[in-house]
Amino acid sequence: MIEQPSTELKPDQIRVRTSFSGISAGTELTAYRGTNPYLNRTWDPDLRLFVEGSSGLSYPIAGLGYSEVGEVVEVASDLADAGDPSIPVVGQQVWGIWGHRGEAVLPVDRLRGCVLPEGLDPVAATFARVGAVALNAVLAADIHLGETVAVFGQGVLGLLTTRLVQLSGATAIAIDTEPSRLDKAREYGAAATINATTENVAQQLRQLTRGRGADVAIEISGSYHALHDAIRSVTVDGRVVSAGFYQGDGVGLRLGDEFHHNRVRLVSSQIGGVPPKLAGRWNQARLNHTFLQLALDRQVDPVGLVTHVIPVEEAAEAFDMLDRRPADALQVVLKFS
Repeated sequence: MIEQPSTELKPDQIRVRTSFSGISAGTELTAYRGTNPYLNRTWDPDLRLFVEGSSGLSYPIAGLGYSEVGEVVEVASDLADAGDPSIPVVGQQVWGIWGHRGEAVLPVDRLRGCVLPEGLDPVAATFARVGAVALNAVLAADIHLGETVAVFGQGVLGLLTTRLVQLSGATAIAIDTEPSRLDKAREYGAAATINATTENVAQQLRQLTRGRGADVAIEISGSYHALHDAIRSVTVDGRVVSAGFYQGDGVGLRLGDEFHHNRVRLVSSQIGGVPPKLAGRWNQARLNHTFLQLALDRQVDPVGLVTHVIPVEEAAEAFDMLDRRPADALQVVLKFS
């Protein structure tokens, strides 16, 4: 825990008291384990490259986290007098990104349009960003009605992706190494599941698709072995969306095999941008709002993925569990008093 002093509100700012904050078992664990590239290199936004040299970041990183919900407790006087209906008011619940902290002072533009819809569980709103990551991957997959889509990894992101694939009109096949997560995948729309530990994934997918292979594969676990299996599993000229946050060297990825011989198309999906051909109509705000509307309409059940709601004072134990015993949990949410 890092103590941070409360700061005075300035013009155009809003103070939020955090209620819930979801832990990302992917991105945040890379920082926890010390493998995140931002810890030992610097991202140059102009060159769009990681360059050698200290980034200035070290663990613990203050404010890590990007799935928060909280109550507006103070609004700068200039905003309170503006009469703008898009500005949250004191007492309203809002969602956004401000990290695992009990209180945050944010510029108003970060919270415009981020009031919780009436009837939405606040815990569901902690999935706004996570759901956007899954939705972005599905949009990048360019799924068509009647296609077969293999989803590699059935953690929180993978399970949401599986459900969104089904909602897009495709047949979802879920792949993971944990039987309990494969069981959950059936609840979230998978027509079939494959255990990557005990089965030959590519051969099994061809059996399920009359020898053709999947039309599309979405790899969202961040495992190079899974990415290689995804490449092996698609049909000739098939699409593979690489949406995981891969760490270190690509051990297990052999691009001279099926990737080369089947002319597989590999697409990267990352929440920093939507698929280029959709950029005129989609942005991150639309991703967030679309996912939350799906949750409000009961088309997606993010709360059903929450296995632990833990007091923020026990955050260290929560991270230790996710690091050492990942099969024990899906989504862990920190609760602030």
